[in-house]
Amino acid sequence: MSARTVYAMLEETASKYPGRHAFHQPVGAGQYHSWTWSEVCDQVQWGAVGLSTLGIEKGAMVALQSETRAEFYLADLAIMAAGAIAAALYTSLPFADQASAIRFFEPRAAFVENAKALRGLRSALGEAAHGIQWILLAPDEAATEDLLTLDKVVERGRQQLAEDPTAFDRIRGQYDASSVAILYMTSGATGEPKMGLVSHRALVTNLDMTPKVLPLTPDDCTVAFLPSAHMAQRMVAQLLPIHTGAAVWFSEGLSKLPHELRRVQPTFFLSPPRVWERMYSSILAEIRKRPVLVQKMFYMALGTGSEVARLRRERKPVPFVLNASLKFFDKLMFSKIRERLGGRLKTPISGSAPLSKDLAEFYAAIGIPLREGYGLTEGGVISVNPADRIKPGSIGTLLPGMEVKIEEDGELMARSTANFDGYYKDPAATATIFRDGWLATGDIAECDADGYYYITGRKKEVIVSSNGKKIYPTRIEGLFKREPVISQVLLIGDKLPFVTALITVNGDPKSGEIAAVVEKTVKAINKELPGFEQIRKFRILEREFSIEAGELTPTMKLRKSRIVENHRALVNELYAGREFD
Repeated sequence: MSARTVYAMLEETASKYPGRHAFHQPVGAGQYHSWTWSEVCDQVQWGAVGLSTLGIEKGAMVALQSETRAEFYLADLAIMAAGAIAAALYTSLPFADQASAIRFFEPRAAFVENAKALRGLRSALGEAAHGIQWILLAPDEAATEDLLTLDKVVERGRQQLAEDPTAFDRIRGQYDASSVAILYMTSGATGEPKMGLVSHRALVTNLDMTPKVLPLTPDDCTVAFLPSAHMAQRMVAQLLPIHTGAAVWFSEGLSKLPHELRRVQPTFFLSPPRVWERMYSSILAEIRKRPVLVQKMFYMALGTGSEVARLRRERKPVPFVLNASLKFFDKLMFSKIRERLGGRLKTPISGSAPLSKDLAEFYAAIGIPLREGYGLTEGGVISVNPADRIKPGSIGTLLPGMEVKIEEDGELMARSTANFDGYYKDPAATATIFRDGWLATGDIAECDADGYYYITGRKKEVIVSSNGKKIYPTRIEGLFKREPVISQVLLIGDKLPFVTALITVNGDPKSGEIAAVVEKTVKAINKELPGFEQIRKFRILEREFSIEAGELTPTMKLRKSRIVENHRALVNELYAGREFD
């Protein structure tokens, strides 16, 4: 069990690779401001001391309101190095929701990205804003407000250390690996969001489990674009690079991400299934615009790639002719697709939500074998597909040091040093999720003979029809991801006589052509399902599900109860006017 803190881990990396680049933050016109690991370590140490001069000590809550950028990482690490607790907010949520979270965990200080965000939060908080020390992350915003900036906090710490070289050592002596480092806000996909407390030890020991399955080096790099409030982003694109010395390039936003991937040429890249789905839809849409001969050649290439990928998974020899065909198709088509991601991607990772098996097989066929993993706020990263034998549709094998078991009802239970300490101000929920030292994940799982795990659904989302049949919607909803026209699917049918669906589409929802594709897809999927799981009726919605309407979490998971509530009249229509609770 590690006794190291997050700062100690950073210190080790800075000692090993002092001159290697760590962070690259875009500053406009294609230019970047860069930090070496030595500079990052100094900035974090000075920031921690600077925070201590503001009264930020062990156990103090500090909010972080910012998109993912280098300054977020520096502030986040400085908070943890000061022994305080870093609590990142989801910036995609309305200011009122962010303010509600702030009122709950009562931070002593709050870092905000810019003056606009500061005004929004202060307005939403009202009188509660006065008890918080506000600090701007963006240095160019300093002139607009008479406020502290991250740069000023760092400079305060540097000056303090110049006067008292032992100041940081005293701060470090006040906390240890058992101290809480992060307050995570859960997504709230199946209920009200909770806040999980995670210690330094849980973070560092989880990272220590990764070298065998994610063997990164200082020669590796990634592009970070996901919200840092999310556990997957915090672990894989922030803390894992610190653990290994890999470099992080920060994105300016989703609209610029395709260009950034080609320019940076990342060797590893984390993205939720939604991004991989959109890329897949874009590729197929382009192919459908090409001449019929090109379309036929592409699908022939896809078939060849799929067969080679299958043989390799099963550790069977690939016939010479098949291998030669793949090399031809790869040079002609697949390599050009991979170039969109920079052409150097060794470790493409899908996380934060289930990835459909069909989508995983597509990417394996074109030479981008997605490494799907599994983790949760409360238990860290638990499993990942090994690089040499990826099984599409699975969440892979356990990380070294992880223990799991599957209960009689199918629920996956986990136990390791990466488990969190509990929910903030919610002992009842904490007691419920822990059972004799085991963490109840809430996910229904299966395990095959090779030790690969599969998530088949969420325990809270199981549909029990009026005749008592159990239906796991996650698996069925995943089948729709093979059709690029379909964006999202929500199954309904709990305590009802049959299953129905609400569907959103990529394109004009009033298009007759799109409606025909959706109907054909529903019929095709129904043929794969037993009668009690088949979708009897469906409706295409006029808009996408949205965060603003409360239908999506900040990590783009469906809030199913809210969707049903927002579309209750339409749902009642699907059941011939039958009202339900």
